[in-house]
This record gives sequence, structure tokens and C-alpha cells, in this order.
Amino acid sequence: MEITQDIKYVGVNDHEVDLFEGQYLVPNGMAYNSYVVLDEKVTVFDTVDAHFTHQWLDNLEGVFGGRKPSYLIIQHMEPDHAGSIAAFMQTYKETTIVSSEKAFAMMGQFFGDDFADRRLLVKEGDTLNTGRHTFAFVAAPMVHWPEVIVTYDTTDKVLFSADGFGKFGALDVEEDWDCEARRYYIGIVGKYGAQVQALLKKAAGLDIQIICPTHGPVLKENLGHYIKKYDLWSSYTPESEGIVIAYTSIYGNTKKAVEQFAEKLRQKGCPKVVIHDLARADMAEAVEDAFRYNKLVLATTTYNAEIFPFMREFITHLTERNFQNRTVALIENGSWAPMAARVMKGMLEKSKKLTMAEPVVTIRSALNAESGEKLETLAANLCQDYLARQDDTADKHDLTALFNIGYGLYVITSNDGKKDNGLIVNTVTQVTNTPNRIAVCINKDNYSHHVIKQTGIMNINCLSQDAPFSVFQNFGFQSGRSADKFAGQEILRSDNGLAFLPMYINSFMSLKVEQYVDLDTHGMFICSVTESRVISHVETMTYTYYQQNVKPKPETEGKKGWVCKVCGYVYEGDELPEDFVCPLCKHGPADFERIE
Repeated sequence: MEITQDIKYVGVNDHEVDLFEGQYLVPNGMAYNSYVVLDEKVTVFDTVDAHFTHQWLDNLEGVFGGRKPSYLIIQHMEPDHAGSIAAFMQTYKETTIVSSEKAFAMMGQFFGDDFADRRLLVKEGDTLNTGRHTFAFVAAPMVHWPEVIVTYDTTDKVLFSADGFGKFGALDVEEDWDCEARRYYIGIVGKYGAQVQALLKKAAGLDIQIICPTHGPVLKENLGHYIKKYDLWSSYTPESEGIVIAYTSIYGNTKKAVEQFAEKLRQKGCPKVVIHDLARADMAEAVEDAFRYNKLVLATTTYNAEIFPFMREFITHLTERNFQNRTVALIENGSWAPMAARVMKGMLEKSKKLTMAEPVVTIRSALNAESGEKLETLAANLCQDYLARQDDTADKHDLTALFNIGYGLYVITSNDGKKDNGLIVNTVTQVTNTPNRIAVCINKDNYSHHVIKQTGIMNINCLSQDAPFSVFQNFGFQSGRSADKFAGQEILRSDNGLAFLPMYINSFMSLKVEQYVDLDTHGMFICSVTESRVISHVETMTYTYYQQNVKPKPETEGKKGWVCKVCGYVYEGDELPEDFVCPLCKHGPADFERIE
């Protein structure tokens, strides 16, 4: 397979494996990817599982065309990628291995030989020139082993991403990338979200045209889609709206309650209800869905004064992968001493930023009128935001929405007649209550100021504390004049025709401009309220909460250079170019400060 004129694919497909890493079902096999770069000096990227050494060596020989390799770059030492190192070095004795210090230590452990006489040690920032191509090395520790490096080909703009952007499945099988890549990422890399986020920040400054992972297909088109997925997964941001119900049932009574509960959720507008019987489901699929959707219901029986073993296993899978930023509800069943809810809640204390839904539903043996009523209440609470979004079930004049105005952060949405727009502000104030009047201040440099002054309407979306940093990146780090901030998103509209956010808000208000006050650099819009909905009871995102809990802390330790005060991007270098633009938030040098 040809990747570019110089880069060739020489990997193998494995249809013999049934359990990847001894636990993940892979009905469509696995691909072990390896690449050759034909230059003045021939370079090989990674090897394959030892079961396929000879097939791989045949593939290499066919691409070499009689030439000998100068370098073997090893990015990751797991045996599915490094298992054929010894055989390769025995076949091509003049080759130099290029890898990290920790990787060479592992080679000694795996093969009894760290190739001290034929090695080139590289670290973050090092480069290797092979003629036309220059490879830049980027450290990626704990993505997902400590020795990992990834490599950027500055010539062909190719990122050799090691296990990053990989997926289950052999390359000779057609299947959806998102599903198997999500299951792969969450199962194998999920614990290390912070490290993946750090790597994505480094990659943001590179012009990447092609991604060559060590598993799964080479990615050449729509790279923004794959990078966005990784950003969501590694920041533990829910990818889709919906409710997952994971349950265990011994004699069928808990199952009956779950089935009734699921139907109540559907009736109340839940866009997706996913049910997993943990005793029978693929555990990895259930874990994947728990991370994919924004709400999770755990329903299980008390068992030996504990919880049913499959539920314990499931929760352990979640917590050891840093499950967070979700709403969780508990349903327990017990005939004489229900203990399951207390045990589940205790296990979930290891997770961060979980909102526990009320009430906890206790079933004694089988559903009755009392527990059925609690199920109804729980369903209503979990679906409050869904009900509030639908025109036929929403209370459009719930003026308690005004109670969510404080020194918070808001997304102001508008429409210029061609597309929806939004921006982040922290200057929203209720100025009167008879009648209700809201004042909104917007910088005149913002495109939204221009649009709202022309149209006279806007929506205020009160951000809640579960809003991830990606919301601020989208609505705060780019201009609506040139960017479509709602591209690829579900669009929900209020009665005035403007968009409101489907997630991460506790309320919104539709405003009509009644008066405009010119404040030099800003304009103040004094508005009446035409519609107001309460979406959830999650607390409003304040500026302080954003600074302390949402905005990423810049990783400046041991670095020399400049840090962006807006998003935390680090530019390493003595001087910041006068025309530099932050690759993350698009702000200029004025918003950078020197790292002290």
C-alpha cells in the first residue's frame, strides 16, 4: 500500500487473535501496522507481532527492492508492535535502532539485548534526517506506556502516531471507525486522558496531512473528525446525549424494573436509551457506552451484603479509567437488607465530577406502588433537560431561569441571516424585575455585537458547571464572522428562531433588545425576556469555577518560552514572533506572557 510517494505500508492483518490483550473481543481481527520510508537512507517504523515476523519480513523485502534499511524507529514497546525487533536486527545487522531511553531498557527485558552498539537514543525535540525527509520526535509518555514517542515527518506532513488514533479490526474488513476506535481508546488508553490531552496540544502546532497509527487504517481525510473524537474522549467529555442503563438481575425482577424505567425515559424525550445486561453483554461495549453518553443508571441486586459480581467488575472498569463528568443514578434491589446503592456510591467516590441523580430507588424483591412512583420521579429528573428542550413539553415562561444569572459565564447566540453564531460573555445582569429587564454588555470588536445590533434579538445560554473546555474553545477562541461555531452540532431553536445549546446549560432566555447604550469599547443591550426555560439544576458556571476547574493548567515546568494567558498553550523559544497566532485559541502575542 502506498501512503505517499516515499512512504509504504508493510503491516499485517491478524485473523487468528480472538482476545486482544487477553480481554477485548476482536471478531474482525487486528492490524499490526509498520511503514517504510524510502529515502537516501531507508527507514522502517515499528515491527509486528512475533506470530507474523516472517510475513512482515517478506513485506519489507518486497518494498526494499534490494536496498538495506539504515534505521528502525521503535515508537512503542508492546509486543504487538515490537515483537519482531530481534528477528529484524538479526536479518539486517547494519541497521541502527532509533528509540527512547525507556524503550531500550525494555528491549533488554524482552530480548536480553538492548542493542547498545547499534542504537540512536532520541528524546523530545530531537530530529533525524534521512535525505529528503526530516523526522521530528515528540515524547508521548503514558500514551499508553511510559516509553512512547510519536514521530512527525516534516516533509510529507505525516504523523506516525504509535497507538494513537488506532482501532480494533484488520484492514481487510470494512467497519465503522468511530465505534471500534472508541472501544479501543477507552479500554486501553482511557486512564491516561491528561497525557493524551498534552499530546494533542503538541500536535496542534503541526501541519498534519496524514496520520499513520500502529493499528487500524491510515487516516488521510477529514482529520478534524478524528482529532475532535480524541479531544472528547481524552477530556472525558460526553460524546452523545443519552442514558445508559447497566444492570444485573438474578430472578428477573430487576430486569422488569429496568425495562419499565427505560420506557419511561423514552416517553419523556430521552434521545437514546441503551441497556446492558452485564452478565451477558460484552463488558468492553458496556464500558464504551458509559463513556460515550452523558448519563448512566446502575441497577443491581444486593448480593452477599455487597453487589452482584458483574456490577462490581463494571464499576471497577469505569473508575480505573477515570470515569467522570457524568450524571449517575442508582437503583437497588434487596429482599431484606438492601445494600447495593451504598456500595455502588462508595465505589464511585474514586471518580471526579459526578452528579448523583435523586432519588435513589430501592426495590424490595419486586416493584410495587411506592418504588414505581420513585422510578417515575427519577425518570422525570433525568429527563428534565430533554422535556425543557421540546416545544410541546417545555415550560417556556419559567422565570426561575433568572435565578441562574450571576457573575457567571454565558454563551450568547444570534443569527446573521446565514448562520448561527455564539460567543462567551460574563457580563449579564438582571436590572429590573417589573418588568423583567436583562442587560448584556458585548465588546464592539465581536461579530455578535454587529449582528445583535442589526437584528435586535439574542439568546442567553447559562453555562453549567459540567461545561467542558471545548465549549469555551468553540465559542470563545474564534470569530463567528469566519467560523461556523455550530457546524456538525444538533441545532435546537427557541420561539424567536435562534439556537440554544443542547448541552452544558442550566437555562436559557430569549431576549428582545429594548434599548442600546454606547459604552465606548462595549455596547450595552437592555432587553426584555420573551422566553425562559430551566434545563437542569446543575449550578451555574462562574468565572472563578472556570479558572480553577475547567481551564487547563499550562504545563510550563522545565520549559523556557511564552504561555498563552487565554488557553495555556506554551510556545518554547527565547522570543515570541510578532505575528505569532496561538494555534489553539487564535489570540496574538498580546495575550502571551513569558514563563518565569
